[in-house]
Amino acid sequence: MVLSHLLGAGVLDAAVTQTPGQLIKGKEQKVKMYCVPKKGHPFIFWYQQNLAKEFKFLISFQNENILDETEMPKERFSAECPPNSPCSLEIHPTELQDSAVYLCASGES
Repeated sequence: MVLSHLLGAGVLDAAVTQTPGQLIKGKEQKVKMYCVPKKGHPFIFWYQQNLAKEFKFLISFQNENILDETEMPKERFSAECPPNSPCSLEIHPTELQDSAVYLCASGES
């Protein structure tokens, strides 16, 4: 299973910083990815691009507050955006269908 997490990639702004750059994990493992938004951007968005190149919205934040998480599979995915810390997206346990590119984007109001 390959979980790609692109550095510096974002739908709304390319100034986000994502780490790690690439992850390779097996089934039933734990994965955590991080995103530092552009300074002054209160809105954070996580997306998943699957192997068929289809984008799926996962979750959005305004600062540390969740705005929308209706598309995120909450039984295995979790995300947070604590104040003065990187935002994170965690998958546990991983499954084969999680093989994808995960993108973080930030935006202004």
